[in-house]
Formats: sequence, C-alpha cells, structure tokens
Amino acid sequence: MVDRDKEALFAAEKDVPGAHAFLADISDENAVNNMMADVLKWSGRLDALINNAGVADFGPIEEINFERWRTVLDTNLDGTFLVSQAATPHLKECGSGAIVNIASISGIRASTLRVAYGTSKAAIIHLTQQQAVEFGEYGIRANCVAPGPVQTKLAKAVHSQDIIDAYHDAIPLNRYGRKDEIASAIVYLASDAASYITGQTLSVDGGFEAAGVGLPALRN
Repeated sequence: MVDRDKEALFAAEKDVPGAHAFLADISDENAVNNMMADVLKWSGRLDALINNAGVADFGPIEEINFERWRTVLDTNLDGTFLVSQAATPHLKECGSGAIVNIASISGIRASTLRVAYGTSKAAIIHLTQQQAVEFGEYGIRANCVAPGPVQTKLAKAVHSQDIIDAYHDAIPLNRYGRKDEIASAIVYLASDAASYITGQTLSVDGGFEAAGVGLPALRN
C-alpha cells in the first residue's frame, strides 16, 4: 500500500491483514523508483499493480490556473505513468502480471467544474489501452475501472447535499456506490478470472453512464 498521507496510510495498513505500507509521493519519479525497490525487497515479486492514488480540484475552466491543473495531473496521470513504468520490468518477470488503473466516470462523460480531474481520468483510460497493446506480448494485462459516485472521503469532502440528491436522481440504482463494490471489480480484473480481458474500461457506476443526461422530470 502506497500513499503520501502518512496518517491515513498507516491507519489503513492496520485494517488489511498482511498489508505493508510504503510512504511515497507517486508524482516524484525518484520517490517512485525508491518505493518500487523497497516493495521488491519486501515481497520478492510483483503480480499486480493497482493505480488508485488520486486528487481532485473542481472549478470553472477559467478559474483553474496552471498550478491547480498541474497539481491534479501530477498525481492522477503522471503518477499512474511513473508507477506503471517502474513496475513493468517486475510484472514481466511473472509473465502474467496485471495492471488495474482507476479512472472515473468523469473520464468518460464530461461534467461541469472537472476540467483537470476529468481530463486526467480520460487520459488514464487511454493510457490503459496503450499498456494493454504494448504489454500483451509479455502476458501483462491492463484494464481500467471507472467508478461513478462512491461513498469515499473525497466525495464527502466535495459533494454537498444538493449534489448528492442530484446524483441519486441521475443514477438508475438510485444510490452512491460502496467502496467494497469498487474493490470487487478491481480484484476481478487483477485475478485469473479475467485472464482474457485486457484494454477494457469497466464502469462501476450504478448505471450512471448508461443513463445519459438523465432528466428527473422525464423519469417521473
């Protein structure tokens, strides 16, 4: 488990039997390379990589200055690229490694105030396809999970009650997703059960993508 938030990282480590925490900022190339060396020293091998680290900064396009743009892209896109690149030689050694990148429904369908976040997640979806095409000959699969609204610390921080109500109106299953539901999709794509699946993006979103614009008045 890798994160730059020391307190949250080591708290999470205690909740996962057998887990080991590595403190690192994945937007820093040297930190990533050092972290990967430490991981291999601890584990001896690498079977799967889950690129889940992410940050969000929501605002109108004209108000998102370059510094705010780069803060989002540094972690969401550059970090995913750097960790994947550092992991690739070790996944090759296994001959059947798996990469699961976490994007977002915001990378598939545009929404207001998400120019940096949505663009970073759309780029991750394409990065996943590139990885699938280039790494397939080594037995490495690369897939992507695109969550819809999920009950996470990030969502609680940025979603007002009005936003929560609007999402409930727009999602066919009429609720936010749970973290364990996202985790189940990730585990599936990383497992041998998905041994012939690569280059795909799985939306775990309660039907949000399928619903399109979703006008509550029409549904009623």
